[in-house]
Amino acid sequence: MSDTENGKTSWWRRLSSGLKRTSSQIGTALTDLISKRKLDRAMLEEIEDVLLRADLGTEVAARIAAAVGEGRYDKMIAASDVKEIVAAEVEKVLAPVAKPLTIDTAHKPFVVLVVGVNGSGKTTTIGKLSARFAAEGHSVMMAAGDTFRAAAIEQLKVWGDRTGTPVIAGAQGSDSAGLAFNALTAAKDQGRDVLLIDTAGRLQNRAELMNELEKVVRVIKKVDATAPHAVLLVLDATVGQNALSQVEAFTKTAGVTGLVMTKLDGTARGGILVAIAEKHKLPVHFVGVGEGVDDLAPFTARDFAKAIAGTEAA
Repeated sequence: MSDTENGKTSWWRRLSSGLKRTSSQIGTALTDLISKRKLDRAMLEEIEDVLLRADLGTEVAARIAAAVGEGRYDKMIAASDVKEIVAAEVEKVLAPVAKPLTIDTAHKPFVVLVVGVNGSGKTTTIGKLSARFAAEGHSVMMAAGDTFRAAAIEQLKVWGDRTGTPVIAGAQGSDSAGLAFNALTAAKDQGRDVLLIDTAGRLQNRAELMNELEKVVRVIKKVDATAPHAVLLVLDATVGQNALSQVEAFTKTAGVTGLVMTKLDGTARGGILVAIAEKHKLPVHFVGVGEGVDDLAPFTARDFAKAIAGTEAA
């Protein structure tokens, strides 16, 4: 087996164990349901309920139940067949949003603003992205825009040392919009390819914090009217339904262009990504399964769908 295949296998293993809560919730419930009787209307409703409890969303759950029912009434059906249908239908929802984050070199620097609620993994994600972009040959700069937390500033400096990336930082409590302005000016002056800007974690229902984020975006536009060129919302996979309102609020305030889902660590409620894809159609760029630099990987619809359904990797 080649190194690439090895890497693919270990990534699949980590992804499927990260989604174990969702896949076993679906798998156990389906097996219990299906082993007892022939397929009828009541069973389809129960299958739909199972998928709703796994956070897949009402539209997707109804569509999967309808697909299961097609041509199978009054017949015995295997749980493995239903899982295959779940995987196929989930993949249909996710395939259109599985898009890589591409750096448009027409913009120098290409400005990536990273947003999200407290504890979603923004700072770690920025560190991993800096390593990824540097490995692709881009010159990167990071801005420690989470000025509320000294720990976030220090954490970004550690990632900067690790990846050989300069970090623009201010004192704890300094103005985050001012810091973004200084960082973008410096990145322009130095001819950097990519600027990654961290922001303070903020709850989507706190108006004053969301206004501050709006100010950061406004100030960035003063330096470069086309920036930010990407606004990544980092979602913690363990929060379930709350992620939907996060997507709505941050898109309204900061114009989210793509998603990164982190913390697929076995407690994850990964089904919510399916509901978000169905409703918002936002690109999903990366998923993260751990703290290491290689634990952030491009999002692939088929792998995620199979991991959710608990079917084998392709």
